[in-house]
Formats: sequence, structure tokens, C-alpha cells
Amino acid sequence: MNFLAFSWDVLPFVLIVLIIAFTVHEFAHAYAAYKFGDPTAQLLGRVTLNPAKHVDFLGMILILIAGFGWARPVPVTRENFSKPRLMGIIVSAVGPLSNLLIALIGALVFQALNMNGVFLNADSSRLAEAGLIFFNYLIQLNLLLFFFNLIPLPPLDGYRIIEDIAPLRIRRKLQQIEPYSIFIFLLVVFIPPLRENTIGRMYVWIGDLMQLFLSWGAAIFG
Repeated sequence: MNFLAFSWDVLPFVLIVLIIAFTVHEFAHAYAAYKFGDPTAQLLGRVTLNPAKHVDFLGMILILIAGFGWARPVPVTRENFSKPRLMGIIVSAVGPLSNLLIALIGALVFQALNMNGVFLNADSSRLAEAGLIFFNYLIQLNLLLFFFNLIPLPPLDGYRIIEDIAPLRIRRKLQQIEPYSIFIFLLVVFIPPLRENTIGRMYVWIGDLMQLFLSWGAAIFG
């Protein structure tokens, strides 16, 4: 009996991809904040590509079991920015954008290898299959993290972006719902109609964007 969100045969690939995705995502936040003048993450050793500094064990276990989870959030002190709202938006946005970039690079590398017959000419079918599985999850899971993190619910990046864009009176109203965000999130995840019309739609966008990236790769390397 498999209690995981992924089958056992693809689990190693999923773990590798998630470690890459979470590490780059959190590093992007930390590096951007540091470059904008906030030393908080740097003092905590978070401006690094060392996965041990970014991967949250419980969040990783949950994403393997339930299909969603989290990394260790990067602490950001916006008061250290010369332009707190603008720089706050950029720092929040670079995390999801880093996952989008990984997905794009993954699709281009996959098509470069594929168009040159690397998978067809692999020494074994199992090696070729491993390559196909790895690139499939590298692209799909990073696109999932891109869209998922843009959901406007705290503590996700999408909420932080909306919070920095919104005028003060709206921000105060948003802050009132923060204590209930986890309950809203659980309702969205576990009530089928809500899930289908929110998270479910993300999978359609993921498929479309994945095909677009692959088509770009085919056009470049075909």
C-alpha cells in the first residue's frame, strides 16, 4: 500500500527535484533581500545554495504525502530597504520566478538532448527512462511551485506581493484574515469543488506552459 502522493519508483526523482526547487527558490529571496540592503538572511547563513539551510523536513514530508508542503521561509526585514514596498515586491517575486526559470531551462535542456538523440541512443532503456522522468518532474514541479506560491494567501509570496501593492486601508483588512489563512487553505485543498476551481486550474496552466516551453526548445534545437 502506497500512502505517498507519488509512486515509489519516481520518489528519488521527486526528492532531487524538490531539493533543487526549494533551495533555489529560498536562495533567490535571500540573495535579493541582501542585495537590497537587508542583512537578515545573510546573517542567518541563508544566502547560500546549501540545501540544508533551506529545506524544511516536515514540509518535505508533507509534500510527499499530501502533494503540498513548504521550505524554510527566508526572514526579510523590509524596513532595511531604501524603498520598502517596491523592493519587497521584487524580493517576494524572485522566488516563484526562479522556479519558472528552472522549468524553462529544464525544458530547453531536455529538448537539446532529445533532438540530438541522447535518449534514443542511451546505453540502456532504463537510463533513458530515468532521464525522461527526471526532466518531466523538474519542469512540472517547478511550474507547480511557481503558480502555487502566487496564491494570495499568507504566508505565500502572492500574498506578500498583494500586501505591498495594496493601499494601507486594504493592507489592514488583509492583516485581519491572516490568522485564518491556514483554515482557508485547508478548505481549498480538501473540499473538491473549491480545489477543482483553484488548485485544479493550476494543473491546466502547468500543462499549457510546459508544452509552450517544450515547443520553444524544439524550435531552437530542432
